[in-house]
Amino acid sequence: MLLSSILSDYAARFTASLKLHNASSGDQTNVCVENVGCNSKEIEKNWMFCCIAGEHKDGHDFAGEAIRKGASILMTERPLPLDIPQIISTDVRREMGRLASIVYGEPARKLKMFAVTGTNGKSTTTWIIRHLLESLGIRTGLIGTIVYNDGITEEDAGRTTPESCDIQRMLAHMLRNGCEACVMETSSHGLCFGRIEGCLFDAAVFTNLSEEHLDYHGTLENYFSAKSRLFSDYTKKSWSGGANVDDPFARRLLQLYPDRLVAFGTEDELKASLSGSDIQSTLQGTRFSVSIPGETRSLPVTLPLPGKFNVYNALAALSVTLPQAADRAMLIEALRTMVQVPGRMETYTFDNGVSGIIDFAHTPVALENVLTEVRRLCSGRVISVFGHGGERFQPNRYSLGSIAAALADEVIVTMDNPRNEPAEQIAAQIVEGVASSKRKIPLKTILDRTTAVHEAMDSAEPGDVVVISGKGPEKYLRIGSESVPYSDGDALRTWANERGVGWR
Repeated sequence: MLLSSILSDYAARFTASLKLHNASSGDQTNVCVENVGCNSKEIEKNWMFCCIAGEHKDGHDFAGEAIRKGASILMTERPLPLDIPQIISTDVRREMGRLASIVYGEPARKLKMFAVTGTNGKSTTTWIIRHLLESLGIRTGLIGTIVYNDGITEEDAGRTTPESCDIQRMLAHMLRNGCEACVMETSSHGLCFGRIEGCLFDAAVFTNLSEEHLDYHGTLENYFSAKSRLFSDYTKKSWSGGANVDDPFARRLLQLYPDRLVAFGTEDELKASLSGSDIQSTLQGTRFSVSIPGETRSLPVTLPLPGKFNVYNALAALSVTLPQAADRAMLIEALRTMVQVPGRMETYTFDNGVSGIIDFAHTPVALENVLTEVRRLCSGRVISVFGHGGERFQPNRYSLGSIAAALADEVIVTMDNPRNEPAEQIAAQIVEGVASSKRKIPLKTILDRTTAVHEAMDSAEPGDVVVISGKGPEKYLRIGSESVPYSDGDALRTWANERGVGWR
């Protein structure tokens, strides 16, 4: 696409103006732009390279490398002494999403777009939405914390919400691969940093809100404000969605958008127009009844995912997929074949009678939800293995410890992405929370995470459940500036192989 056409389309769609630098020599506005990127390592011929000034690295320092690799134009915060056309913007990260959407043919306008935001449940909800849409014959791409899937190929996710130029490229690939829809997790950081610029959504879900990322947002009110921007700034004119009426912050959204949002929940059928009741759960799955707007009777649901919070996730998914289904009963039946979501109550049943559960729970509320459900479903002891990420909201560490002490029968504190903080210091802060409990339970600190998992499994007896939380499906430990290969799933499977124990 010619730069002149890109700028013309931009001017027609947006009120902001962009300055062009170094475009006077020759007809530089006729340079060709085929792709947009902000990582100099991936730049090739005819790419636009966007210089983002990040927390640790400044993209302006890599502009020369991008030009050597074939970049035909730069997008920068300030003019650079380089002989190449440059678009100047005070907010490169936000504007590159808008420009990338134009370069890639505005794919978000051609796809049916679904977004999920909230603190807990985003990943599972997006996976259920994709499963339900595909049960209706709608090929659906996925962008989220676990994987990026363009309808054909799948790769491990680098972050929940990628950079805007990468999102637009993924959406274009989805269209090329025959997708009709995309479901996306939208994080608060993604919303604040403009990573979803170029996207407008047909449907949006709010799951819940609790303390997380307060090291960045400062207060829960700021955190909620960031999340709510999905609904105020990034929805199409005819958008609809769902919000969890049992969550106080979601209720505020329901009051703001009463004609747009379906209220779903389990606590009060009078408040929830889409409600779940008669919940019966085991470690293998959940049965419940669902009441749907317009239906005179409730429908039975079998969901092969354990825990009451997965009832919420299923209701959240139904709130935006029911309008897509001519046969609602068929959509409800599709929940029966839902696959296990990696690292979300991912359950291993071992031949020795012990169960292992891997879950991403890394906030106090998430850990409380998981341990509460496991406590209720477990016939033996609950053994909790977890840590906390370095350079994250430190008050959560004490809370995590006190919650584990209240709900588990044994706690092993270990490492979880310490980054540039001492792992021993993080563990000590968690131990303070455990020690504050009136319940005196066995407590160990084993920083090597593989050893911690194996120790927990060795101490478990038939009927016990070992809950390994915090990392979910991640395949690394971030220690300092290094990403060290590691997986909770590998740790469990290695233990089973070394002990000669089978699993399913």
